[in-house]
Amino acid sequence: VQLQASGGGLVQAGDSLRLSCAASGRTFSNYAMGWFRQAPGKEREFVGIINSDGGSTDYPGALKGRFTISRDNAKSTVYLQMNSLKPEDTAVYYCAAATSYYYRDGAKYSYWGQGTLVTVSS
Repeated sequence: VQLQASGGGLVQAGDSLRLSCAASGRTFSNYAMGWFRQAPGKEREFVGIINSDGGSTDYPGALKGRFTISRDNAKSTVYLQMNSLKPEDTAVYYCAAATSYYYRDGAKYSYWGQGTLVTVSS
């Protein structure tokens, strides 16, 4: 699976932003899709995951209620809707494909996109 993330940019605190990740190659609907982020000087962080049919999602507690993942299997695309953005959300955001919905460790993901930079100004 080839993954192409897009939609990043510079926004102000409190704004919303939607990231997209378009997939090509292998059957997109076979994979759970996760989002991760990495801020400068920090370790990669799990942002959330959606299962293969879009019926289940999971997020770290700190992001629940602000971030929402959805997918459109007909378009082979997964989305990350981010609301009420904060400066601490500034990071490069990556989408990744996994063979299991229960994977939270990025090392277990099979395919990665190139990342898109989100910068939130205060």
